[in-house]
Amino acid sequence: MQLKAFLVAVCTAALCAAGAAAQERQALVGGTLIDGNGGPPIYNSVILVEGERITAVGTVDTLAVPDGYDVISTEAMTVLPGMWEMHAHLMLNGHADYDHWHPTYADRMEDEIMPASAVQLLLAGVTTARDLGAPLEESISIRERINSGELPGPRLFVSGPFIQHEPYPGTDNYRWGVDSVAEARRHVRTLADAGVDVIKMVDQDQMTREEARAVVDEAHSRGLRVVGHSHRPEEIILGLEIGVDNFEHTGLTTAPEYPDHVMDALVARTARGRVSGGPLFWTPTIEGLWNYERTRDNPERLDDTCWHRGLEDDTIADIEASLQNVDQLTYMQLTPLRRPTLQRKFEQLREAGVVMMIGTDSGIPTKFHCQSTWNEFDIWTRELGVPVMDAIRAGSYWPSVFMGVEDQWGRVQEGQYADIIAVDGDLLTYPSLLQDVDLVMKGGTVYVEGGQVNEAALGPLAED
Repeated sequence: MQLKAFLVAVCTAALCAAGAAAQERQALVGGTLIDGNGGPPIYNSVILVEGERITAVGTVDTLAVPDGYDVISTEAMTVLPGMWEMHAHLMLNGHADYDHWHPTYADRMEDEIMPASAVQLLLAGVTTARDLGAPLEESISIRERINSGELPGPRLFVSGPFIQHEPYPGTDNYRWGVDSVAEARRHVRTLADAGVDVIKMVDQDQMTREEARAVVDEAHSRGLRVVGHSHRPEEIILGLEIGVDNFEHTGLTTAPEYPDHVMDALVARTARGRVSGGPLFWTPTIEGLWNYERTRDNPERLDDTCWHRGLEDDTIADIEASLQNVDQLTYMQLTPLRRPTLQRKFEQLREAGVVMMIGTDSGIPTKFHCQSTWNEFDIWTRELGVPVMDAIRAGSYWPSVFMGVEDQWGRVQEGQYADIIAVDGDLLTYPSLLQDVDLVMKGGTVYVEGGQVNEAALGPLAED
């Protein structure tokens, strides 16, 4: 009993220390601000933060810093909203063998694996993440522990288990099968009652049309949006017909481009816009495929120890061992044939008028949470021709719109949560600067400053 009381006291003290890391009043002064609204940069910016919220935004010429503010210099930096990661898998940490990973780490998800994923995302400048596919109880628990301040991590939206026609062998704890309309509705109600934020469908074309429609209709009746895979033309066409709100991936394996009937259907949907409930959103998760051969031929980035944070030594060793021969990974054998098709499919989606969002499949083999989001941003801007300003909005404003929180965060403006990051240099010219985030603030708490982690803000549960 005495030991329990001692541990409670230690944890309470640690949480108090973490809370104290958030100054009551702070001013970020001097940097070039990209506020997420899509307008021109604000040079020599001043951002006033009180508690968790932004209270004023201006420039050094228009907004004086009142007395009593802790000034954080952002001189020579680009300041922007904290990034969103719209397709993360917190239950994965880059291990190459799912058949080994899932049974081996099932009982370590809540206490080790998912907390490690969360803190790695946060320190990389991801202040909000959408976790698509994980055991239900653990998903809700991690989200609530982050919200309460017990764990450091991004603001989290969770789907809980995938809904699909038939779970793959051994995956029943995070994949729920559907074999009737009644079961489809029952699964959605169970997830909604548990408090998930979004519903995730996989292989929806393997369900009957009535079952798939029941999933979407039940979700929408509970105020939940539906995310669906887009690997096959049939998945996309059915998803459009039943009202899927957001498609994931580029899919179609080695097909050179989306076929005409799919493109016609996409254009018809984007043309309806608000009549169909708003934009059609798409998260292409392209970089893991785009850069696979580079990683295979030069796997040096896998040696970056940023992904070790929060993991036990035996877990780290296990992941490292699984990645010794990247060229032999079964998961990636088709990827070299898919790589030449990616740019055309990405261009087709942009031409069709879908609203793209930054998401990466973070956590899949070779995709570490501390690297994946900026990797995606870099490929979009440096190799696929997306203007940096558009990519920033795809990783900040548009995700907040999709999740219905655009009035709370996703931009740097008065009244919003102070979720702000900054990089040293001109991000609009050099997008790869996002790989080294110099400042990470979430809700007014500074987790990274001057490129150094504020360990006191993280608490004991997120140590190396």
